[in-house]
Amino acid sequence: MGDMPAPYVIRGSVFLPEAELMWRFSRSSGPGGQHVNTSDSQVELRFDLARTEALPSVWKERALERLAGRLVDGVVTVRASEHRSQWRNRETAAVRLASLLAEATAPPPKPRRPTRIPRGINERRLREKKQRSETKRGRTGRGWT
Repeated sequence: MGDMPAPYVIRGSVFLPEAELMWRFSRSSGPGGQHVNTSDSQVELRFDLARTEALPSVWKERALERLAGRLVDGVVTVRASEHRSQWRNRETAAVRLASLLAEATAPPPKPRRPTRIPRGINERRLREKKQRSETKRGRTGRGWT
């Protein structure tokens, strides 16, 4: 096994620093025969979001706020155990963490500018409503004898 590939980019020129990633490996559950009993293929990747210096302070505050439910003492954790290979699980976990942080640090969407309903549309709706009302009123048996 070699080193991890090129750094995982969060957004722009900001990337996950390898020195701040904490890896933990354990036996993965599920199918795999004898292989699963001998290899630690499940990966748990931890990243200390509260203490990191890799993110700009604005991004860091935004991520801490948005990921508050996932954090334990300021640390975000991602698990991967889909693959039989520890290496592929490491890749998966790192990509997941990078995309999670990219989503959490994204700027808030622009506020929606409310638009007025055009007068013609409103008039047409009221006209159709009145026409429907006339149709239904014509169905009553009042004038029949």
